[in-house]
Amino acid sequence: MIVLFTDFGLADPYVGQMHAILAQEAPGKPVIDLFHAVPGFDIRAGAYLLPAYAQGFPSGTVFICVIDPGVGSARQPVMVRADGRWYVGPDNGLFHILARRARECETYTIRWRPIQLSASFHGRDLFAPVGASLARGDMPDSAPTTLTMPEGSTWADDLAQVLYIDHYGNGITGLRASSLTRNQRLKIGGQILEHARFFADVPPKTIFWYENANGLVEIAVNQDSAATRLGLQIGDSVIVV
Repeated sequence: MIVLFTDFGLADPYVGQMHAILAQEAPGKPVIDLFHAVPGFDIRAGAYLLPAYAQGFPSGTVFICVIDPGVGSARQPVMVRADGRWYVGPDNGLFHILARRARECETYTIRWRPIQLSASFHGRDLFAPVGASLARGDMPDSAPTTLTMPEGSTWADDLAQVLYIDHYGNGITGLRASSLTRNQRLKIGGQILEHARFFADVPPKTIFWYENANGLVEIAVNQDSAATRLGLQIGDSVIVV
């Protein structure tokens, strides 16, 4: 199958245009819209969300990943094969955490180019056709390479920040729950949060943290919005106490 992971949103035509290319180039292959609401231009948020949400997919799955504020620049297009799954996208740090955590990982720079390549939509013109080729079992013209290190400070193994807020108002962080013990508390928005196993484990309107279905620490309120109650915003720091 082919899985899409982008910051495109669903209000614009971009996701549909990628689906159109995939339908032409890989007919009959299922296409899953996993994430189109990664915070815009936020490569680091995507880098921590991707390995958590990709882990449930079977070997052979092809992920087309586009958080690409440098589209059209000198950054290279790459294919990463990590633990049996393929990932296609820009070499801008998006695959950095995924590759670090993988047991087996190979990286290839994509040498193939379409006849027409726009300067601003490599998701449609380059990454979608390459992903379709991999889904068909074909290897596009490529060469082994290594991933470029992300710019800026060293990226930690876990990121103690809010990376995504879902429509329930839950705050998903870049912390793996396995990095904490259940008696540890979190501080955010001036509040100290205790751990709970699930929503019904606490009274209604109680704020807590729990391990979400993808192994990440999530901040939530039973039957209410943590974003509203705590004033959560993308990028807010979480302190482990």
